[in-house]
Amino acid sequence: MPIPPTSPGVDRSLLRDDVYRRLRDAIVDGTFAPGEQLRDLELAAWLGVSRTPVREALLRLAHGGLVSARPGRSTVVSTLCARDVRDARDVVAAMHEVAVREAVPVLGEADLAAMRDANRRFAEAVAAGDVETALRVDDELHGVPVRVCGNRALATVLEQFTPTVRRAERLRFGSLRGRTSVTRHDELIRLCDAGDAEGAAGVAYDTWHSLPSEEP
Repeated sequence: MPIPPTSPGVDRSLLRDDVYRRLRDAIVDGTFAPGEQLRDLELAAWLGVSRTPVREALLRLAHGGLVSARPGRSTVVSTLCARDVRDARDVVAAMHEVAVREAVPVLGEADLAAMRDANRRFAEAVAAGDVETALRVDDELHGVPVRVCGNRALATVLEQFTPTVRRAERLRFGSLRGRTSVTRHDELIRLCDAGDAEGAAGVAYDTWHSLPSEEP
């Protein structure tokens, strides 16, 4: 397994959740490619931690479908399977639908302003072909209702299944198709501002459910 030449500079007191997020992000952004074998000893050396949090992270990644783990044998990065993407997309869309429905009645002006600002930066990133920034600010925008609704179970489900969807999104936001999300975001924000919880929830669901389930 080729290890990236630069160290991520992780503190040795790194929490297991941070190890999980580092490895998850390395898979989503393509640092570790589909089919690549992941060795816990090498990953532990890369992150500067013991093997225990790495093993725990790999188990969590397996539950989310990002790696395929065979106890006592090997762990490899999963391929972008259309069925897995479709299943994860359906779950993620449903969770965002619930989050928006619960959040709309309590969204404040600051929350709406944060969503508008995120969509402005999202549009700029998509126009520039900046996939990394587009994904980051898309997370910011959709994260506002998730945070405001305060449903921890919902947030946990999203953390498990969103990474699989994000791998497909990287392909989408690198093309002109990603620009349709800007319009959907505008409509989502408009309905949230109008207090239309059902309408906004429907747009949130459609936004996520419109993502492709196969590689182009």
